[in-house]
Amino acid sequence: MKFFRVVMVVAIIGLLFALSIIPPATAAELKILTARAGWTVLTKIGPEFERATGHKLNVISGYGPDFAKSINAGEPFDVWITGNTIIEGPIKNGKIATDTRTNLMRSGMGVEVRAGAPKPDIGSVDAFKRALLSAKSIGYIKPNRVHELIERLGLTEDIKSKVTTPETDIVSEMVAKGELELGIVVTTQILTTPGVDFVGPVPAEVQYFFEFVGGVSANSKAPAAARELLDFLRGPVAIPVIKEQGMEPT
Repeated sequence: MKFFRVVMVVAIIGLLFALSIIPPATAAELKILTARAGWTVLTKIGPEFERATGHKLNVISGYGPDFAKSINAGEPFDVWITGNTIIEGPIKNGKIATDTRTNLMRSGMGVEVRAGAPKPDIGSVDAFKRALLSAKSIGYIKPNRVHELIERLGLTEDIKSKVTTPETDIVSEMVAKGELELGIVVTTQILTTPGVDFVGPVPAEVQYFFEFVGGVSANSKAPAAARELLDFLRGPVAIPVIKEQGMEPT
């Protein structure tokens, strides 16, 4: 009898140990398509989300318009984090569940130079204009409001010959390599890219904020887990990281 009890105790302990290392039946693997701003945040807090929920994250960083094309073409995913205007098309097309659209964070625009390079004065609108006119090369992504800002400043023709507008989100990498002297991108990207220095924010009079939102695929196989992630990105674990990376929670 005593031997039988020992065997039973060992068996129960073994079962409890096995259950402790097997993910719960409700655990899901989520495919996340995200702008760089979401990727840098999830790099920091994603492991904590995984530990707390048992879900696994497959995070893919890329350029919003490219993701929009692939989503509209039927690419499977669970969560998309992108600019607040870019997400509207897939919502209208029924690719994103409308009631899952979630405001997450926003970032102002900033100016960057290669690490160690001299930083121009951009402390006023006039100084910012002089910096752009003096720079040998400037980069920004064309399908956004930087292009409109340049037009508002009346500098479109003056700097046209030295502006590079790549089709993908690689301006900071080009600055880091010395291929561009100045980059104008969201501040969060500058603060999270090795090899570049933050000169400062675009002057307040002409500053604007790029807002990032999230949404759940209308065809997600794990919509509840996907919503959990969006809630997590608005919670107490995420907010300090969002601020640390030069953004504001929204």
